[in-house]
Amino acid sequence: MSHRQQQIERFCRHLGYQFSDQQLITKALTHRSASNNHNERLEFLGDAVLGMVIAKALFAKFPKVDEGQLSRMRSSLVKGKTLAVIAKEIDLGDYITLGEGELKSGGFRRASILADAFEAVIGAVYLDAGFEQTNQLILQLYGDRLTEMNPADAQKDAKTRLQELLQSRRLSLPEYELLSVSGEPHEQTFEVVCFISEKSIKTLGKGSSRRNAEQLAAEKALGQLQQHLAS
Repeated sequence: MSHRQQQIERFCRHLGYQFSDQQLITKALTHRSASNNHNERLEFLGDAVLGMVIAKALFAKFPKVDEGQLSRMRSSLVKGKTLAVIAKEIDLGDYITLGEGELKSGGFRRASILADAFEAVIGAVYLDAGFEQTNQLILQLYGDRLTEMNPADAQKDAKTRLQELLQSRRLSLPEYELLSVSGEPHEQTFEVVCFISEKSIKTLGKGSSRRNAEQLAAEKALGQLQQHLAS
């Protein structure tokens, strides 16, 4: 058995799942910087499966909670930061194959790489075992995060809070404009501006995705708007 195969076996023990098709987990643990046969398609699939499992669990656990709250709880459980934390709990970063550049820059610790690889692993498990086993594994990995979830703790995101505050004051909704996208395809930076014309507010947000950049810009705009309204 090769050193890489031994590593993968060790990771599967951490994960709590043994693969029938070893090629699936090998691919799931391969970053695009290391090979053309990388994990991004599995990441796409895993993202969908993960969202379905969490949505199903929340739907069953909170029969009287409305769609908006369910959506916010799901978002908090499947966002990149949460996935990166779970990935660290199973030492996922120790087993990702990275290109030389990513390896030197500490890519195995980067939250976005960990979150993407975690989704890819979920996609691989789904293809290897089907929905029911994947469902059981995800619930096991999430543990107390699901059982202790409280609808009251599901904080609305910045864009939603900004929109609701503007609507409550009968002001026009904010406008978002993408200013620039920079960086390599696998590690881009998005720059977005948020305008609130009636209050002459203009804020800038930068993030690893357009959505993240918009949220950061909205958070800044919300703070400025609250100051305007309080004065």
